[in-house]
Amino acid sequence: MWPLNLRRMTALAVSSRRVVLADLVSTSVVRDLALIVAGAGLTGLAAQIALPIPGSPVPLTGQTFAALLVGASLGWQRGATSMLLYLIAGVAGVPWFQGGSSGAPVSLGYVVGFVFAGALVGALASRGGDRTPLRTIGTMALGNLVIYAIGVPWLMASAGLGFSRAVQLGVLPFLVGDAIKIALAAGLLPGVWALVNRGRR
Repeated sequence: MWPLNLRRMTALAVSSRRVVLADLVSTSVVRDLALIVAGAGLTGLAAQIALPIPGSPVPLTGQTFAALLVGASLGWQRGATSMLLYLIAGVAGVPWFQGGSSGAPVSLGYVVGFVFAGALVGALASRGGDRTPLRTIGTMALGNLVIYAIGVPWLMASAGLGFSRAVQLGVLPFLVGDAIKIALAAGLLPGVWALVNRGRR
């Protein structure tokens, strides 16, 4: 009886504060650092899934999906730090941007956007923004908007494009793909939380 009550009290304590998935496994600075590095590595791995878009200097990759998942799973501080690590290491020469590239490609603005999107998505997730499919859709959509808000102006400056042309090349070709990624996240994250909550009972 006592272990059951203790388990319920622990579950209540966890649910009463703002948590993300990483809070269920991370209890130390070392684990936090490991999660941050793992999040950056996952994003770098997903970036290698790249499909060129005809006429666009920005390919369709899996890194946006990974970046938003990392933000939602790790929370705003660890999520943003993980994406900052991904950004700095890639600029410094680690070949984990799309297609094994590094440095400062014309699409770097989108990677800069990952840092801010990771923070936003992580903050929303800690408030329950990843607990239901509808909330997850809203959370991920806002994260994508942040990435576009930074990526498009960067593309305009680096490629010498006007706003409408930058939107044509850097936004419109990716809307369907982003919608699919958001739908996947809307199934994945709430599903994980459902399993976690079931295990607490």
